[in-house]
Amino acid sequence: MKLLTILFATFILALVGTYIAQGKPDFLFSGNLGMAVFIVFTGFSHFKFQKGMAMMIPDFIPGKMFWVYCTGFLEIAAGIGLMIPSIREITAILLIIFYVLVFMANINSSRKNINIFKADYTGPGMSYLYRERIPMQIILIVWTWYFGIYIN
Repeated sequence: MKLLTILFATFILALVGTYIAQGKPDFLFSGNLGMAVFIVFTGFSHFKFQKGMAMMIPDFIPGKMFWVYCTGFLEIAAGIGLMIPSIREITAILLIIFYVLVFMANINSSRKNINIFKADYTGPGMSYLYRERIPMQIILIVWTWYFGIYIN
């Protein structure tokens, strides 16, 4: 849930910034900026923690490093796409699909006790999945839907 701090802090700072600059808070901009910063940050983590990220991918999927780098680039592109009004809605739809698909890797990671930061098997296991990852996935999906599709 530490990652959600990036989302919420960016959102609040953007609300304050738009209030100061425009005289009223801009919820649409702030919500999308929060998710954009969050997803760009996680995209860059694919390049810093690539070995641990590759361990998360289920065994039946070949070319693990390709997918780690590819999804890192996709996350960065999605962050940029959320900030472009003409492609925001399609970006949000694709990002929600992405969140659902990568949840497989999160389940696999929890089952194997993978620690992505150390690239070993000392991770928190299934308790992390239930306590943190599932609630975070729900927040990310709902947030992306609300700011990227619903009020777009």
